Amino acid sequence: MKSQQLKKLGIPDKSGVYFFQKGKDILYIGKATSLRSRVRSYFGKDLIETRGPLILDMVFKSSTVKWQETDSVLEALILEANFIKKHQPYYNTKEKDDKSFNFVCITNESIPKILIVRGKDLSSKKYENFSSTFGPYTNGGQLKEALKIIRKIFPFIDEHSAKKDQKEFYRQLGLTPESVVEYKNNIKHIKLFFEGKKKLLLSSLKKEMMVYAKNQEFEKAEEIKRKIFALQHINDIALIKEETTQKYQNSSRFTPEGSYTDKNFGISAIFRVEAYDVAHMSGKNMVGVMTVIENGEVIKSEYKKFNIKTQSGANDTGALEEILSRRFRHTEWGMPDLVVVDGGEAQLNVARRVLKRYQLNISLVSVLKDERHKPKAILGDEVKAKKYKSEILLSNSEAHRFAITFHKKKRAKNFLK
Repeated sequence: MKSQQLKKLGIPDKSGVYFFQKGKDILYIGKATSLRSRVRSYFGKDLIETRGPLILDMVFKSSTVKWQETDSVLEALILEANFIKKHQPYYNTKEKDDKSFNFVCITNESIPKILIVRGKDLSSKKYENFSSTFGPYTNGGQLKEALKIIRKIFPFIDEHSAKKDQKEFYRQLGLTPESVVEYKNNIKHIKLFFEGKKKLLLSSLKKEMMVYAKNQEFEKAEEIKRKIFALQHINDIALIKEETTQKYQNSSRFTPEGSYTDKNFGISAIFRVEAYDVAHMSGKNMVGVMTVIENGEVIKSEYKKFNIKTQSGANDTGALEEILSRRFRHTEWGMPDLVVVDGGEAQLNVARRVLKRYQLNISLVSVLKDERHKPKAILGDEVKAKKYKSEILLSNSEAHRFAITFHKKKRAKNFLK
């Protein structure tokens, strides 16, 4: 398959699972925070250096790429494991033996435990009594983060919380269930989730909620309602952060363009810069925008517009906080490597506050302008400011242009009204 064919596929900027195929045969399966960015990375010039001849051979033999979108990165992680187990793609199994992967196992006990077990240990006597096994999962760090997210929705018992001196501690944290009946329900729900049956799980929960409501057990009905909401709005920012951290930790070199070699994921990653700006006239028709630069190239298809909803006056910092807060709730857009805001220390502080709120460790700079609105200085991360100066100024310039254009259109539209 050639990169020219890739452009015609219209791969979305959503989380999900992708399949490299030769006809109907699945050669390779992977997951992605952004399907578009991840698949595009397989067509970099340095693929053989970053992943080796095996994956280069796979890309060469493939005739198309298909994908399945998910509502969250967490679901993509689980779906990838299920598809690899089902289809056993040659280039997944050839690349790495299952014995080095991780599996989620549910013990066959009256009070089951949920454990993470290495593939090489599955056959040992210590781990011979399981009712269910899910996997393989290629990234141990991500799997642990995934279980933390699931445990907040459906508390369960693991090796640590099963210990007598730890039970009360975990119960007070809300990480283990209050009753045996509740726990068995949680195990049933966790199985459905790991089987990729989210719709069936939601349907089951809604039926439970209706039964509790009918019996006037409103506290229990409200608890089920919270679980439904949590499943429909999975907060997997920590999972994305873990993926980003793993990428940097496994990097063996940095290229001049800013992309890096990722041993763990086997791709040449893209260095993504996102810039933000606000435009208005004396507080009226206030709008905000996001522009994207990847490895020095403008990616206009990923620009975003924001109509400011929370500010009634000329409050640039308030508008910026709204824009960034709304943007980082969209985990399916992927995460940038560098955030650029327009302004000085006030704007930097707002951006820092939002990134801290969402627990994101992302580099940050601001572009300070002079009285003629020309760049005067780059504040914030000095290392990134020096290394990516041209990308920072380009993204900031694009954000200013895009914001002004959007503002003028909105102003004209409102004037005609």
